[in-house]
Amino acid sequence: MGTHTSIDERYEFSGKIRTWSLIAIVIGVVGVAYGFLAGGDSVQRTFSNLLLMSYYFACVCTAAVFFLAYQYVAQAGWSASILRVPQAIAKVLPIAAVILIIVAAAGLFTTHKVINEEGHEEVMPYLYGHWAAHGLTDPKSEHYDALIAGKSAFLNVPFFFIVIVGLTFLYSLFGHLLVKYSTNEDELGGMFNYNKSFKMSCIFLVIFGFTFPIFAFDAVMSLEAHWFSTMFGWYNLAAMHVSGLAVITLIVLYLRNKGYMQWVTENHLHDLGKLMFAFSIFWTYVWFSQFFLIWYANMPEETVYFYKRWEPEYKWWFWLNIVLNFLAPLLLLMSRDAKRLGGRLKLTAIVILIGHWLDFYLMVMPGTIHRHPGHEVHIWDMYGIQEIFIAVGFVGLLTFFTFNSLSKFKSLLPKKHPFIEESLHHHI
Repeated sequence: MGTHTSIDERYEFSGKIRTWSLIAIVIGVVGVAYGFLAGGDSVQRTFSNLLLMSYYFACVCTAAVFFLAYQYVAQAGWSASILRVPQAIAKVLPIAAVILIIVAAAGLFTTHKVINEEGHEEVMPYLYGHWAAHGLTDPKSEHYDALIAGKSAFLNVPFFFIVIVGLTFLYSLFGHLLVKYSTNEDELGGMFNYNKSFKMSCIFLVIFGFTFPIFAFDAVMSLEAHWFSTMFGWYNLAAMHVSGLAVITLIVLYLRNKGYMQWVTENHLHDLGKLMFAFSIFWTYVWFSQFFLIWYANMPEETVYFYKRWEPEYKWWFWLNIVLNFLAPLLLLMSRDAKRLGGRLKLTAIVILIGHWLDFYLMVMPGTIHRHPGHEVHIWDMYGIQEIFIAVGFVGLLTFFTFNSLSKFKSLLPKKHPFIEESLHHHI
């Protein structure tokens, strides 16, 4: 293993990681093809998994833009030397956005027949059938649903796509600008581009804070449109952010292990560990608030969401979600020294990413998978080729496009960042 200590070092995307990322993408394509060709309930599972992973993919890329923005607004010095990693992830957001839009559109406009709770056959979209099925907002229809009709100003196809397309475009634009200003800064020096980054970050955080809950409502919460939670947007924000932090940490550790970014020390790792630890706790706080307050505020009509997740096929995974996303980060990263160990951080980041895959699984699947009455559920009905292969495929996509973007930078170090010296000599 060679080392690359020059401030002008460039990353070369080649070797095993390139090969394995391409293999992973092929595995994902095979999983999608298998799901659609198998027919029957397998098609629904495939659509559900595509939505799960495309949403997860978009969230991780959005988290990178969010990370960049609050680092600039906080005028943080410690992170200046690792900014190329979130910048590379942010550059992938337009690709993630297009995939999410295609999946949502395909699931919304492709229909199938399902048996409803009354035993009647209905024609519904594979995704968002709770509000997009025919006749739900028509008082003359036998399928009329007064609750859905009351939400129809928000839950309609044009507005749905305005939100999904508009917000992902907006987040991508801010990500593009922050990367552009940083690369311009390396060419020109001075404070001009840094000041523009600061201003754009301030604007982005205001817009993002108000709009991301709406994005989460549209993309995921509307899968079960009868249910509503004012905590859901912040719950998704916490999951999105800690997942993005885990990806950033893994990439930094990988590059450091391969001889790049040797300026990254245990002090930088400590700060990344603190962020992962803190926002795992915040995720737990929001999760518990959403779960507990429904009982505490005596809202029985809202318990239907959690009642589904306490069915035998989901209940064990419901509690495992807490173990992976709260207890594991808490115990692995509680001590100061633990946050400074590369191996411990790597393990924690992997656990967090698996944990939040399960977290998003529990958000998506109970609202999209329609079990036949009396059908005995086996483990392979929940976790099989589609779940594993599609998840692997999206990991390949994120890896390939992120490292390809990273290789386009002229230097892995934003050498003319005004706080770069503070970062290179960071010590806590």
